[in-house]
Amino acid sequence: MRPFVAADHDTIHAIYADPEVMRYVGNGAHRTPADTRAALRSYADALAARGFSFVAVVERETGELVGDAGLYPFAGAGPDLELGYTLARRVWGRGYATELGHVLLAHAFGPLRAERVLAQVEPDNHGSRRVLEKLGMTPRGRRTTYGRPHLLYGIERADYEPSPGATDSAQVNARG
Repeated sequence: MRPFVAADHDTIHAIYADPEVMRYVGNGAHRTPADTRAALRSYADALAARGFSFVAVVERETGELVGDAGLYPFAGAGPDLELGYTLARRVWGRGYATELGHVLLAHAFGPLRAERVLAQVEPDNHGSRRVLEKLGMTPRGRRTTYGRPHLLYGIERADYEPSPGATDSAQVNARG
């Protein structure tokens, strides 16, 4: 994991423009490169201001950019943190989302000292629901986000059990 750089734009735009990848993400597929530039600018601004945000996910074996992952103040305000990720279809099913989730939880409950981490997932997104459950997150209710129903999952600091090697399993370079 590392901050996005200008050279990432075309690759991440291709991922964000894929309707299947973005089926359950935010407002859906990015229509234009300008949509992606705006998102990346927002991530960079948040990273500079808070020290955490969505960052690039680079595959270790190939060095290729395969998506994003990160933490964000829940509902834009916190104090809870929201965990999220978006991965290219070609890497689905390889365990990357679970690995990223473990690293993000370790970062949230470690250096960021969060008391609770939440995640939102649409009911039909069974893959992400399984990932959240593997991370020890449990259902916390429902809410409407982006005009669609979402399930809310969460985990408190007191209930968090670090995964062996979570901080070593993926490189987290929040500041670049």
